[in-house]
Amino acid sequence: MDLGISGKWALVCGASKGLGFACAEALVREGVNVLIVARGAPTLEAAASKLLADGARPAGAAVLFVAADITTTEGRAAVFAVRKDFDIVVTNAGGPPPGDFRDWDREAWIKALDANMLTPIELIKATVDGMAARGYGRIINITSGAVKSPIDVLGLSNGARSGLTGFVAGVARSKIAAQGVTINNLLPGAFDTDRLKVTMKGAADKSGQPVEAVMDVRRKTIPARRFGSPEEFGAICAFLCSTHASYMTGQNVLADGGAYAGTF
Repeated sequence: MDLGISGKWALVCGASKGLGFACAEALVREGVNVLIVARGAPTLEAAASKLLADGARPAGAAVLFVAADITTTEGRAAVFAVRKDFDIVVTNAGGPPPGDFRDWDREAWIKALDANMLTPIELIKATVDGMAARGYGRIINITSGAVKSPIDVLGLSNGARSGLTGFVAGVARSKIAAQGVTINNLLPGAFDTDRLKVTMKGAADKSGQPVEAVMDVRRKTIPARRFGSPEEFGAICAFLCSTHASYMTGQNVLADGGAYAGTF
């Protein structure tokens, strides 16, 4: 299927590895020019080199990268100094740490809100009007399956990402919906990424069980009986960015192998 986005420009955040990189890779393979951003320069440069060397990348698709913290004013300024206008924006930031809400002070909450709510809003604000003026725009916020099914120890993430979800529900249905701009949230469940491995190792260390045993228990909680692959997550993201998804906006697209048991 031709997604109809060849030649578009995309900003993909948190794209040095994991789900962010998978989204960038899927877009590049569709002929999209990408600017990828993450904090770690060596890993980000390696990711850019991998994208450029991808044999599936159409000739001419550009890959730029900026090593910056997108959650800061300075980081966003560094990105927009390289390129101001984007047709596609994929927001993505690592989730805040787990814990007990009794231990979180105001600083912890503000940090979580900055990364997982306010930064996506700032990126939307910086790009959405240009998209509307050009008649095409796709904004995808990578949030979390915890938005649909909250996890008690992830209160910081539950709160911040739910706040973003509420904001998107309103702005996606504003006048930009008639100007060719869609905004959707993509909610990952358990995907086979470094972050999942770190989480599973932490659980294994705490329980005294082997990592594989802990991972096997987690797999059995998923109806699909496996973890998702980053590549299939990237494919979903690319579709939401496509011309074929123009009638989808303000939605929370859950990719979790059936783990969420709710009807709605």
